[in-house]
Amino acid sequence: MATVNLGAIKFNWKGAYSNSTAYAVDDVVSSGGSSYVCIQAHTNQPVGNATAYWNIMSSAGTNGTNGTDVGTTLTTQGDILYRDGSGLQRLAAGTSGQVLQTGGSGANPSWATASSGSVLKVYTKMWAGSKTLSGSISNGSATAVSDYEISITPQSNTSKFLIHWTISGSNTDHRFFQLRRSIGGATATNIGMGNASLANSNTYNDWNSFFNLSTTNSYPNKTNIFFDAPATASSVKYQLYHEGHGGTFYFGRSHNNSSSAQYASLNSVSIFELDGSSITNTYDASN
Repeated sequence: MATVNLGAIKFNWKGAYSNSTAYAVDDVVSSGGSSYVCIQAHTNQPVGNATAYWNIMSSAGTNGTNGTDVGTTLTTQGDILYRDGSGLQRLAAGTSGQVLQTGGSGANPSWATASSGSVLKVYTKMWAGSKTLSGSISNGSATAVSDYEISITPQSNTSKFLIHWTISGSNTDHRFFQLRRSIGGATATNIGMGNASLANSNTYNDWNSFFNLSTTNSYPNKTNIFFDAPATASSVKYQLYHEGHGGTFYFGRSHNNSSSAQYASLNSVSIFELDGSSITNTYDASN
């Protein structure tokens, strides 16, 4: 009876190639990241160009040089992987505060500075009233209103601030208020376009420097809007100051109504921190 050699009925995995191993047809080995199948029994016939003994089954990539190996393309914490026109590429981390920007179809992504003029942070504080201020304070000797202040730390030394400060209350005589700013605990300076010190006068009202709340049977709200550019990233404190002819000032209610039920949360401040790289404040003294 004739003998028929069926050969192997499946591939035989032999692991890494060795020049001391005898290989039979359909044995499969690995070498250099590629795999090869034996097509002729032999010993010590290296893979690769020895096509009389081996055929390649699968070929290794080129270890990242063609942009296919993520492990060698991304090298540093914060890297981002993207594809350009030829393969995978690495976008290194940008600088703090930058945003990822697309150039559209057919363009690579990139880091960019956030658009100027955006709101970086909003700070708010409210006071429930019930506080009183008494006595006469002479012209030019403004005194800080305790607790009526807010401290912030700017996001950038180029930030600019829009400050909305509201006072609610009334006085048995005249009471004047002013907003001042100090940086890192230094001496406080006036905020606004008006006089550096308060003018304790019944008829003097410098709107951009201070608030004038006089005798009334109601408790009016006085709101002023200030623009400030402290040019610092250190702690900034905005503090309310006051002067008065005399009498008593009542926050949150009319001086004619002593009921604590009249106290209202109408004393407040809202500060908008803006990216100030392209914001300009213009004061027109002619109007």
